[in-house]
Amino acid sequence: MVVNDAIGIALVLVGVALLAVELIHPGALLLIPASILLAAGFLYLFLPNDLLDSYIGPVVVLVAAVVGALIEIPYYRWVAPVHRPMTTTSAGLVGSEGIVITPVVPNTLRGKVRINSEIWSARGTQEIPAGTRVRVVHGEGVSITVQPIGASVPDGGSS
Repeated sequence: MVVNDAIGIALVLVGVALLAVELIHPGALLLIPASILLAAGFLYLFLPNDLLDSYIGPVVVLVAAVVGALIEIPYYRWVAPVHRPMTTTSAGLVGSEGIVITPVVPNTLRGKVRINSEIWSARGTQEIPAGTRVRVVHGEGVSITVQPIGASVPDGGSS
């Protein structure tokens, strides 16, 4: 009886510890194992014969796993909502608008365009003076191709 109590207490303590780690550091995927250990620990403490000697123990542990999974999915959606990527790629800027801060010279990367808070090297098929609002029509590597807003897209300019 004392061994069962020690095992049950150990399972509950480990389950509580996993739950605490998950709450402190969300995303560790510990809710399911924590719920399984808590269910098994409580069964060991209060119904030790039912855990291994009947079908009730495995069913309760399985139900605890399913309940843990059903709680875990919305929990992770709540703690880690979907957001825009933290980094920007030049291809991801296609369609974005910005302002020329260093004149764009055709077929060179001398031009600079500010899009949101970032400054990108820019090229264009025509000269575009500083202060002109532009739209990104192509992005490749660390540079973008822009055109003044209101101008038509040159052939082969977007991809």
